[in-house]
Amino acid sequence: MNIPPVARRARFALPAVVASAALLLSATACSPAGSASASNPSAGSASDTSVPTLAVNQAAADLLPASIKSSKVLRVAIPTNEPPTQFYREGTQEMTGTNPDVARLIGEALGVKVDIQVTNFDSIIPGLAANRYDMTVSSMTPTTKRMEVLDFVDYMQIGNAIAVPKGNPAGIKDEHALCGKKVGLLTGSYQLTVNVPDYDKECTAAGKETIQRNEFQDTRQAISALTSGRLDTVLADSPILNFAATQNQQIEVAATYEFAPVSVGVPKESGLLKSVSAALSAVIKSDAYTKVLTKYGLEKSAITDARVNFAQ
Repeated sequence: MNIPPVARRARFALPAVVASAALLLSATACSPAGSASASNPSAGSASDTSVPTLAVNQAAADLLPASIKSSKVLRVAIPTNEPPTQFYREGTQEMTGTNPDVARLIGEALGVKVDIQVTNFDSIIPGLAANRYDMTVSSMTPTTKRMEVLDFVDYMQIGNAIAVPKGNPAGIKDEHALCGKKVGLLTGSYQLTVNVPDYDKECTAAGKETIQRNEFQDTRQAISALTSGRLDTVLADSPILNFAATQNQQIEVAATYEFAPVSVGVPKESGLLKSVSAALSAVIKSDAYTKVLTKYGLEKSAITDARVNFAQ
């Protein structure tokens, strides 16, 4: 689908680990125009890390580079604990959620084992460049800058959300109401590095105070600050805040917006693009794909076309 420019966004940006990587990580995730909220996510009760059975797509498997055919292992970088997109199964260090499960479906379609490697988001692209990982499934939006080093294949859609204390005491209805407010943001996120600077320009032009930025390493910390009265709002990915609102009666989601696709990323010259693209095309046409998204309340995030290198 064609996403209008205002809806083209990304979620996480890298601090300057590598000069080029800092630019490349200025964008990540999104969803279907106006609707990828978690209806009734069961993330907190996910009982295992298994996924529905999916037949090997031999045509896709035949396209794998020799190194993966030999090892029969795909090393997949996944960000840290953010339900329902990725989180540790209760009482374990086993990663589950939509991103790990989509990665596992890709592995099933390719007939290889998926080795989930958990890392901070801002370490993913440098890790791919250093050959520590083969690919990432991390709610990453494909951008022109990122495409300088990675190839992308779309796999689902998500968006931005604004969380507020129950009852919305500050009356925040959308992103245009954030001027002068104390806003919780993830360190290195697209919201922090791209959205907020744009919003600040609007605030200044209207003669209002700019946003008071408060950075956190994960959304749980930001929500804790929100419920303790240290913040007016939290701006982050819609599936994460929608899920949090179902688990914490002290908060609610005031707005969701800017929905667009997110993609699997593989290093250029890795030889993985054709095989992953063919595998994902098979995955998103399968019942297994629908079951995985439904498991986490994200069935409305489903897409029908695994587009390749479609920049947002």
